[in-house]
Amino acid sequence: MTVRFGLLGAGRIGKVHARAVAGDPDAKLVAVADAFEAAAKELASVYGAEVRSIEEIEKAGDIDAVVICTPTDTHADLIERFARAGKAIFCEKPIDLDLARVGRCLGVVEETGATLMVGFNRRFDPHFAAVRKAIDDGAIGEIEMVTITSRDPGPPPHDYITRSGGIFRDMTIHDFDMARFLLGEEPVTVSAQASVLVDKRIGELGDYDSVSVLLRTASGKQCVISNSRRATYGYDQRIEVHGSKGMVAAENQRPVSIEVANAGGYTRPPLHDFFMTRYTQAYANEIAAFIAAMSKGRKASPDGQDGLKALVLAEAALRSVREGRTIGLGDGA
Repeated sequence: MTVRFGLLGAGRIGKVHARAVAGDPDAKLVAVADAFEAAAKELASVYGAEVRSIEEIEKAGDIDAVVICTPTDTHADLIERFARAGKAIFCEKPIDLDLARVGRCLGVVEETGATLMVGFNRRFDPHFAAVRKAIDDGAIGEIEMVTITSRDPGPPPHDYITRSGGIFRDMTIHDFDMARFLLGEEPVTVSAQASVLVDKRIGELGDYDSVSVLLRTASGKQCVISNSRRATYGYDQRIEVHGSKGMVAAENQRPVSIEVANAGGYTRPPLHDFFMTRYTQAYANEIAAFIAAMSKGRKASPDGQDGLKALVLAEAALRSVREGRTIGLGDGA
């Protein structure tokens, strides 16, 4: 079965997903839509796809699924629209910035029986997935503590800050999902600290660029998340899981994994410069998982509920910063 895709959004992440779809032997990129026609034409021409409007993709009989890479404030509306149109849906995170709106959207997904997968690509990174497998295999015993480090090479443009929903909803949300993926239990408390250390303009716009979060589960398992919008040495992506019998970790990755030793010491090539190259295989793997879920009639994972739970943690972290206290989840605190 070849799954025929329509791509909504031809920006940076749209290009990443277009490459993943086109590179999958069980997929075909049929059409691209974007508010900027020139961007849609340029991307479509690379993969032999057509330029169509969202309305045309919605009604098309030759498209089975859509990949939503449009601005966040359009995600929920588009999910509902294509769920009602009978298309399978892969949507970039987050579903929306408002929890109530996400809940209503997921209600439509359930009502229509649509397949929905949310783009938490890091679950599909081979290195992070191998960490999860080591845990499942019992290599480190019972999980006790998780450490996640995620630092961008530099801050995004200021106009992006104003529409991103803030660092917790935009950046840390990936780490909240990874924390849930690794802990195997839902966090029940969230404590966060946030500062503006990289770019004062980010603070003037009401956001932060340096944050630390502590999550705790009901059994006492802990996860510490460290985020920064600046890492002068490259795209810093590491995880470590400590257990009762040992530890498993995934180190930073480089485009070329070599080490040179000479009289000047030991040197290695620089890290990947950003997510487009660091997570290339992860993006390919998640599209393959989405196709497999469709083809075999299985529930896609991560799904809308995973998206909702990660957003709940993001909201709790922001509240923790603003109120200066630990936030309990589900207790009305």
